[in-house]
Amino acid sequence: MQWRNSADRYGLVSILLHWLVALAVFGLFGLGYWMVGLNYYSPWYKTAPELHKSIGLLLFAVMLARMLWRRVSPPPASLPSHGRLTRLGSRLGHSSLYFGLFVLMISGYLISTAEGRGIAVFGLFEVPATLTSIPRQEDLAGLVHEYLAWALVIFAGVHALAALKHHFIDRDATLRRMLGR
Repeated sequence: MQWRNSADRYGLVSILLHWLVALAVFGLFGLGYWMVGLNYYSPWYKTAPELHKSIGLLLFAVMLARMLWRRVSPPPASLPSHGRLTRLGSRLGHSSLYFGLFVLMISGYLISTAEGRGIAVFGLFEVPATLTSIPRQEDLAGLVHEYLAWALVIFAGVHALAALKHHFIDRDATLRRMLGR
């Protein structure tokens, strides 16, 4: 398998980045959903949010790398069988997922740094608090983070259903290309 994308196939780097992001998004969603129900006496009360923040910041770095990789190694062209609306829907859908993920991660950062404290990443280094002057920052960013997380997980599910539709109904190579075949 090739590392870079070709005109008709995704390369290994793009495939691994895609599935790493998907796993992180759904894992972070599950962790976030679970941790908001923890009470003060739970042994995970402090650990779960620290883990969520650390993974979220690493996901931010992975998404930046993914965007850079798309510049270095553009994705393969749409399949010839895809019509104009399918190509447009694909571009809009992927752009929405990317934009939504960045807004989600920035809102998480704004929640965590609202009181002026940085975010420790697995205890290895700290990302400083740079923006703390927004009125009701933690509350507003929290609402954005919660609703956007739900929207993105639902939209990612629709994205997966579209890939399955391409595979089982249209019988084209859309899904196989992202599986490395």
